[in-house]
Amino acid sequence: MKRSSHALSGNKHGLILTGFALVVTSALALTQCVTKNRIEINEAMHRQKALAQVLPAQWYDHSLEEYKVELFDQAANRNRICYIAKIKDKPVAVIVTGVAPDGYSGDIELLVGILENGTITGVRVSNHTETPGLGDAIDAERSDWIKSFDGKSLLTPAESRWAVKKQNGDFDQFTGATITPQSVVNEVKNTLLFFNKAKDKLFIYE
Repeated sequence: MKRSSHALSGNKHGLILTGFALVVTSALALTQCVTKNRIEINEAMHRQKALAQVLPAQWYDHSLEEYKVELFDQAANRNRICYIAKIKDKPVAVIVTGVAPDGYSGDIELLVGILENGTITGVRVSNHTETPGLGDAIDAERSDWIKSFDGKSLLTPAESRWAVKKQNGDFDQFTGATITPQSVVNEVKNTLLFFNKAKDKLFIYE
C-alpha cells in the first residue's frame, strides 16, 4: 500500500524539525562550553592578579598554584584553600582564602597573605556583592582601605583592637557604612587565628 503524500510530507517536516532541534541544541551546548571556558580563564587571571598583589614575587620562586592545599577550619566550619609560597623549596609565606559571611549584601571572599611570623603581607577582596559607591570601597581599585592590613598581625594591633573605630577598634570605617568594613576586619582576624592553628601543617621543612 502506498503511503499518502500527507504522511510523507509529515515525516519530512518531522525530520527537518528534529534536525533543526539537534543543530540548535548543539549550538547552545557549544556556546555554553565556550562561555564556561572563557569565564574560568577570566577567573583564573583575576585570581592570579589578586595573588600577586597579596604576596609580592620576592616571597616565592614558583607558581603559587603549584603548592596548594585545602585545610578544614573547625571554627568557621568550612575548608580554606592555602597557597604555600616557597623559596628554594623552603616555605616562607602562605596565602589563605577567607569568606566573611556577614557582609551587608552577602559573602565577601578574601585572600590574605601571611609570613611565617604571622605578619600580613597583603589582603585583597576576590569577590563580593557590596553596594557600589559605598561598600565596594573594600576593593583596592576603589580605595586604599584594604591596604591598611599590610604589616598587621594579632600582636599589632592587639587582638582586642581588631574592629572598626566606631566599635573602639583600630580600623577606619566608611562614611555611611560600618557593616562591610567590620565584616572584613573580622574575617582577616579569623584568618590569622586559623593560620596560627594550621601553621604546623603549612610550614613543613623536609
